[in-house]
Amino acid sequence: MKEGIHPDYHPVVFVDGSADFELVTRSTKTSSETRDIDGVEHFVLRVEISSASHPFFTGQQRFVDTAGRVEKFQRKYEKFYKVDDPDAPAAKQEAENADES
Repeated sequence: MKEGIHPDYHPVVFVDGSADFELVTRSTKTSSETRDIDGVEHFVLRVEISSASHPFFTGQQRFVDTAGRVEKFQRKYEKFYKVDDPDAPAAKQEAENADES
């Protein structure tokens, strides 16, 4: 490695207070708070979300149903566009309206 071009690399502990979880590693980030772990001074970096509290990793992730969003968009804007596709919702609705008249 070249001298003088790399940032300082320090021992740190990432603390997720919401999940009571700590991860000891190394990083270029520092903080004013320090903690002594096994005789080594570590910078303490507090995080809001970690693998212990993120819904994806805890299995509590909720999937948003987006199937209705496309149809809602098409219904909202179909009156502004002429649709040549007979299977399109606007064409079906026009055909139904013509049959009722």
